[in-house]
Amino acid sequence: MLVFEEAGRALLPGPLVATHLAAGAVPGAAAGTAVVTAFDLGERGGPLVSYLAEADAVLGAAGLPPGEPVRSADPLTPLHRVTGGGPADVSAYREAGALLTAALQVGSALRTLELAVRYAGEREQFGQPIGAFQAVKHLCAGMLVRAEVARTAVYAAAVMAQAADAADGQAADGEAADGEAADGEAAEAAEVAGEIAAAKLLADEAAVRNARDCLQVHGGMGFTWEADVHLHLKRAWVRAEQWVTAAEAEEALAAELSRTATGGEAR
Repeated sequence: MLVFEEAGRALLPGPLVATHLAAGAVPGAAAGTAVVTAFDLGERGGPLVSYLAEADAVLGAAGLPPGEPVRSADPLTPLHRVTGGGPADVSAYREAGALLTAALQVGSALRTLELAVRYAGEREQFGQPIGAFQAVKHLCAGMLVRAEVARTAVYAAAVMAQAADAADGQAADGEAADGEAADGEAAEAAEVAGEIAAAKLLADEAAVRNARDCLQVHGGMGFTWEADVHLHLKRAWVRAEQWVTAAEAEEALAAELSRTATGGEAR
């Protein structure tokens, strides 16, 4: 998680999440000699895939499908719309992909916070740094709260997911689970899915809103190529559509809250 957080902070381009998930499944992915992308952007007039032209494989697909380039909000995330065949099934990687993408978003949110605070201390207006003005202080304070809340949620979801994976491994090594144990495992899986959905939702909000507030602090300077602020916003927009969208995360959270409220029976 820390590595992906730092990658998000540095705006490191590339299908990092898909390549990481493909380790062990695609030759060369673990060693870093193969680039793997995935159908993680859903349907937008046709299945979209990032970095298709640079990829050696597509996660879950038998080969590289043909595609047409489409305009991307992020200039460092090239997109293609696949024209031949349907998207490969990546449901088995969905939760892990969402969690790692949330870590990337947290790193971006923390970086834009740093950029805003630094610029607010350097830029002067009316004979004093703009960071002395209450309106700018409030913007930066809100950015800090969003980033730290999102980071806490991502770390908590990662701990829960790791514990669930360890428990599944122990169960696989032991005897077959009875009905009660199976129900407990299902409930734990649903809880982990809810935690990951919450983490992705909070991280997406932190990354997008922090980038917007950072642009507000920078003013017109933030839109220029001399600053990375606009790149963080564009990357955050793309990541918010990957693996689990806000609407899907809200539905997953609602389902988990309903299950908890009804004593474990989904409604």
